[in-house]
Amino acid sequence: MAEYKQHQRLFDRFDENRDGKISAEELQQCVHLIGKDMSYEEAKAAVEHNDSDNDGLLDFEDFVRLIEGGSEEEKAHELKEAFRMYEMEGCGCITPESLNRMLARLGESRTIDECRGMICRYDIDGDGLLNFHEFEIMMRC
Repeated sequence: MAEYKQHQRLFDRFDENRDGKISAEELQQCVHLIGKDMSYEEAKAAVEHNDSDNDGLLDFEDFVRLIEGGSEEEKAHELKEAFRMYEMEGCGCITPESLNRMLARLGESRTIDECRGMICRYDIDGDGLLNFHEFEIMMRC
């Protein structure tokens, strides 16, 4: 259920015009916002490959297939890439400050104290940071 809610929040964030569908343009823009490069052609190909009703757009189920698709190796690579985007400071951990900056880039404003609280839930070793192992556990919940 938590994973479903995460997917729904992400889908809603990508669906800029709130039409319940994600276009290639919306996909490209949001991927760019999280610090990755995706050409329009790549976004269009991703939409076409996952578009179940051939309307040129991704509905929620199509979107979930897109983000959950791929081999275990691809998923592990994507998780490492996501971790790098959140850690930002090169210290190998996600800090409350780096989490705050990434959430702001995604349009989800949080205070540093709120970010500390988010990290605290998955901070196994109690150091106030998320290492990759803790991040992996958080993303699987």
